[in-house]
Amino acid sequence: MNRRTTLAGVLALSTGLTLAGCSSSGGAPELKVMGGFMPQPVNDMAAAFLVVRNDGGSSDRLTSVTSPLSDDVTIHETKNQAMRMVTSFDVPAGGELDLERGGNHIMFMKLKQRPKQGETVSVELHFEKAGPIEVDLPVKETTHNPKKQ
Repeated sequence: MNRRTTLAGVLALSTGLTLAGCSSSGGAPELKVMGGFMPQPVNDMAAAFLVVRNDGGSSDRLTSVTSPLSDDVTIHETKNQAMRMVTSFDVPAGGELDLERGGNHIMFMKLKQRPKQGETVSVELHFEKAGPIEVDLPVKETTHNPKKQ
């Protein structure tokens, strides 16, 4: 049996993490998380934003997010200025999942504590095919909104 397995490799970067998934056919998703941050929360809720880049040959799906900061972390889409919880987001092969202000994002409810600017918040992103990816998100000023390149 000629089976190709890609070993999961983790490379910590200042803005993210790289992970190669496993697959026996069609090319595996190769996910890299970058540009992540959380604006400093002003109450017991918070949002987080990041980009998941897939350089692999097959798509994947972000199915959930967990964090020690909250037992209630969900993923939300924004359409027509209305926010609603969803069960997953596509990460297309050769494409990106962009979670950004004013759009799709990660939502934290009932925070166990309010992180301050300069601290980091640990999250674990769970995908349908690739293994989980752990990311430390820097907490930025409340109004932080990086410009797109």
